[in-house]
Amino acid sequence: MPSPGGGGDCLQEEETVSRRRCLSPGGGAWLPRLMASMYSGGSHTLSKDDVNYRMHFRMINEQQVEDITIDFFYKPHTITLLTCTVLSLMYFAFARDDGNPDSNIWVGVILVISFFLVISVLAFPNGPFTRPHPAIWRMVFGLSVLYFLFLVFIIFFNWDQVKQLMYWLDPNLRYAKREADVMEYAVNCHVITWERILSHFDIFAFSHFWGWGMKALLIRSYGLCWTISITWELTELFFMHLLPNFAECWWDQVILDILLCNGGGIWLGMTVCRFLEMRTYHWASIKDIHTTTGKIKRAALQFTPASWTYVRWFDPKSSLQRVTGVYLFMIIWQLTELNTFFLKHIFVFPACHALSWCRILFVGIITAPTVRQYYAYLTDTQCKRVGTQCWVFGAIAFLEALACIKFGQDLFSKTQVLYVILWLLCVAFITFLCLYGMVWYAEKYDLKEKGYSDWDDGNDADSPDHMTEGFKGDLDVDEDSSAIRNRGKGSVKNKSINGLESQ
Repeated sequence: MPSPGGGGDCLQEEETVSRRRCLSPGGGAWLPRLMASMYSGGSHTLSKDDVNYRMHFRMINEQQVEDITIDFFYKPHTITLLTCTVLSLMYFAFARDDGNPDSNIWVGVILVISFFLVISVLAFPNGPFTRPHPAIWRMVFGLSVLYFLFLVFIIFFNWDQVKQLMYWLDPNLRYAKREADVMEYAVNCHVITWERILSHFDIFAFSHFWGWGMKALLIRSYGLCWTISITWELTELFFMHLLPNFAECWWDQVILDILLCNGGGIWLGMTVCRFLEMRTYHWASIKDIHTTTGKIKRAALQFTPASWTYVRWFDPKSSLQRVTGVYLFMIIWQLTELNTFFLKHIFVFPACHALSWCRILFVGIITAPTVRQYYAYLTDTQCKRVGTQCWVFGAIAFLEALACIKFGQDLFSKTQVLYVILWLLCVAFITFLCLYGMVWYAEKYDLKEKGYSDWDDGNDADSPDHMTEGFKGDLDVDEDSSAIRNRGKGSVKNKSINGLESQ
């Protein structure tokens, strides 16, 4: 849920660009214009609730670009793009040798994906992020749609067709073996030596640690991160009868996994979150920075969040709907993790194969806007529907599970239903216990002193319903939040600009 906002936005339709021009420096009146256009609604007048709903949804599904400074990156280049697309298509169609059938298929697939990404840039929403550039997040969403359609496609294959497809992608997969067939797990657990412990600190341990750091950056809650960490170890125990590589020695699971890799990654991620919460975000145009070093640093900072919002998944006034939503979040998270192991076990490819790590990297990228949109849906009472990326992510998680079940019927025929029921109950119990602890902590330490999340159950003083006075001054939309904050005149006294000292 970092907020890569504030970047440029090219390849927009004229209407979208004209609307976003209101967000340029000095365009503090963009919100009244936007709301006025929404009230008019074209052929009919929208109610105030409809306006609030559309505006809140747009902030997580079609985040606007603030402070346009380099016009080239924001102007539409649709004709130029169309020309380049047609010329490149003509080149690949007539200038290359088409004598190799496999090469023809590969080139065709790559070009289909490329042109679909072009359409994604033109037509798909930005999502909640706009840093480093909205076009990047549109392409991420386009790739997630392609992966979703690919899963729908292969579900109607039979097992022989799936194997032929995999062998076409990589002929070496013909000789791949399951890790469980060549390795032993949880043997001689009573033998604990330094050599054996140090042998576990490999690239997978580092990726485990780094992965939890990224998860903490997205979730931003010690309580939820530790709950997911503990429930995942329980998930491994309950599904160990299906996946032998889930079997681990107690010291490996408790000390190395939970405390060192998980705990260290969570601590690192939350430390970065606290650092980003304390920073002053006051961005200026690269044109206003006069030194070469300053311009280079400003360009590099374009790949950092434009702002950072303190997150509260739960508070004492939360409803049962939010509790259920957090539980559903936990289940989908565990399901996504399980899919990683079931996919490589059923379709037989090693963990170091490109199919494995590319999927992990891709799912990690689309998780960022997904968590942001789901958090907004869960905590913002004005947001009545989930964002498009969140919807696609949920569909991908269930389609992956469906593909595993269809092509792994021999494996799932050994499922102990009692274990699955106990797993669901344990996750529910630990989730509710975690939420109770978060409520107790909030009541005991009075988080009002630290600042509340921008979204809270009940009336939000900064919501559009309470903005009559806010229109009199400058308004600032936090890129990492669906809430709109009043910016006082004193905020211009920040000592840093773009994280840089004034040049």
